[in-house]
Amino acid sequence: MPGREEKQFLKDAKRVAFDYKHRATIRFNISRYDAAVEKGQKRYKDLELARQKAAVLKRKVLKYLPDYLETFEKNAAANGCEVKWAADSAEAVDIISSIVRECDARMLVKSKSMTTEEVDINHHMENMGVQSIETDLGEFIVQVAGEKPYHIVTPAMHKSKKDVASLFHEKFNIPKDSTPEEMTRFVRKKLRDAFKSAKVGITGANFLLAEEGGIALTENEGNGMLSFSFPKVHIVLAGIEKVLPSFKDLDVMWPLLAVHGTGQKVTVYNSVVFGPAKQVEKDGPDRMIVILLDNGRTNLYNTPEQSEALSCIRCGACLNACPIYKNVGGYTYNSVYSGPIGSVITPHLRGLKEYQHLSFASSLCGKCGEVCPVKIPLPELLLKNRRDAVNKGLRPVFEGMVMKGMEKGLQSRRLMDMANGPVKNFFTRFSGADSMVGEKRAFPDFANSSFSKQWKKNKKH
Repeated sequence: MPGREEKQFLKDAKRVAFDYKHRATIRFNISRYDAAVEKGQKRYKDLELARQKAAVLKRKVLKYLPDYLETFEKNAAANGCEVKWAADSAEAVDIISSIVRECDARMLVKSKSMTTEEVDINHHMENMGVQSIETDLGEFIVQVAGEKPYHIVTPAMHKSKKDVASLFHEKFNIPKDSTPEEMTRFVRKKLRDAFKSAKVGITGANFLLAEEGGIALTENEGNGMLSFSFPKVHIVLAGIEKVLPSFKDLDVMWPLLAVHGTGQKVTVYNSVVFGPAKQVEKDGPDRMIVILLDNGRTNLYNTPEQSEALSCIRCGACLNACPIYKNVGGYTYNSVYSGPIGSVITPHLRGLKEYQHLSFASSLCGKCGEVCPVKIPLPELLLKNRRDAVNKGLRPVFEGMVMKGMEKGLQSRRLMDMANGPVKNFFTRFSGADSMVGEKRAFPDFANSSFSKQWKKNKKH
């Protein structure tokens, strides 16, 4: 029988797939992304070479990951950073909560970060009586709506400008017909006071630079820079897979991340932070704490084949290319990481038994593997997750019986031709197999006779 998570996935997928307003919004937003990325990729003289270089670099990192992490820790500490290790979400939350209490902070600012979503830091801060304010525009929108990010790169992709205007009218009483520019100005003004008064700022890190002991942060709005430069305490929460050997590697990684994430030549704001402010510097935080988060990544790292997925740079390209994601939406996955990459890594981060169904939520069209800037073979890894789920007995017994029967039948033309079309049609209806296509579609009828029989008959004429 399907588990609770799988049942909820199927229920949500059925509902969202036929929400035509939602589909129109996603289709429009992704079409703009596709146009921008196509234009951006044409700026490369040899995009494939850049992707190959990035892929080799990330695989090198994985091969020597423990060494690079130790090097980063040593050099970051030498820069004045406090480096802490968090085995799981609970430990990461405990570390952050302790720092916030030490600062006696009642409010903090937070730039866009999927790792903070992973540990659900906003919820925990709220329970402490601390206001955690999202400063990325998309994250701010979904926070105001009481929602989670819908997409790795574009948190509010599921909302149209009309949706956002209605939301802001309801929450802030601004005019219902406000333009995107007017809404952006409103949010910018609202956040300025928060940046000035916050004692703590939290960011993620796109990359950790082992040789220099710094973090690289890329963003489009300047909110990330304000989140780490205005408050006196800067907390960085980053997955252990984010490390790069050196600052020199950013010349390959930053443009690839930009062009695959948004279609830009390079993201508007690219910062490298080496530690807290030095004595001779007037601006910057007094403390910088880097928390290196495991939270299931070691489980994935110790899986010989699927560990390749840790090369991901979170550009979101595979989500935008995936026909399943575009139909069922980001929330259906019930995971911080959705789409093809989420379907590969979530079963290892959160448990194969509960989340193995995500790896079956794919048409295996191969597009996700084609667009990946670091050449992760996502379709192959999805199949390997499926194999592991079957080998560990996590799939329904009836499904196994059906697959074995199909394997036997499809290997024998004689068995396939034993029953004619009407008999096959009766069997599919009697067994309920026709319900697999859902209520909105009709299961196609089998022809009266098979193709091979028709071929033999017509060949005689």
